Amino acid sequence: MRTAVVTGAAGGLGRALVTQLLDAGFEVVAVTRRETTTDGVHALHADLLVRDEIDALAARVRDTVPHVDVLINNAGAAFPHYAETPDGVERTHALNHLAPFQLTHRLLANGSLAPGARIVTIASDLVTRGRLDAGRPDVTGTSWRTNFSQLTVYGTAKLTAVLATSALADRLPEGMTTYSANPGVIRTGFNAKAGGLLRLVSAVTNLFAAAPEKAARTPVRLATAATPSSPSGSLVSHGKSVDVEFAPADEVYEHTARALGLTPLVR
Repeated sequence: MRTAVVTGAAGGLGRALVTQLLDAGFEVVAVTRRETTTDGVHALHADLLVRDEIDALAARVRDTVPHVDVLINNAGAAFPHYAETPDGVERTHALNHLAPFQLTHRLLANGSLAPGARIVTIASDLVTRGRLDAGRPDVTGTSWRTNFSQLTVYGTAKLTAVLATSALADRLPEGMTTYSANPGVIRTGFNAKAGGLLRLVSAVTNLFAAAPEKAARTPVRLATAATPSSPSGSLVSHGKSVDVEFAPADEVYEHTARALGLTPLVR
């Protein structure tokens, strides 16, 4: 049986992803921050803001299922003000960029990912708000300490993840593929829960937001299609590959690996 791991699986898009993967015949590992009960799946719990917990999660995945055919890095948040994790990095970057990068590399290192594994990381429309220094990209977000802007910081964290995914595609073992998937605006309460400006605009965005079940189709299609529908490393939005204009992808990848104390994969 094929196996999928979904982070941020407690509700909204994550729950829709789990349901559709179960319907597609996958055994599913659902990763949540707090203790939850999800019928028919392996429920694992980890705070993805904490690096030690991500390492422990990777070990538990290895011990729970024989292999991982699909990894969907879905967990994310847009925090309304600046604060750092116990590891000394800005929270938005930690959850949206550093956590999926670390989990992916830990599962690669411990042999959990199957030879033809698909890795999908959830992106956002707000990547267009991202701001990075091409020569010295701030992959940990600490440069936003004194000029924090919720939308720009969230967009930057998502952009950083997209660029790292692009660079990872050329470094994965043959047969593995990776994608960024933009589900668009989703009717999940994400904006309202985020607080700050996103909470203020949530009443408007919900008017044209998609249901989680519809938003889940793009990442699930990327994860399960018999043959890859887009080149590995692509950002896919509404079923189509999207070009990222600002692309210091290798610099982002290398800086991220160093920030996490990981050995970069060789191209």
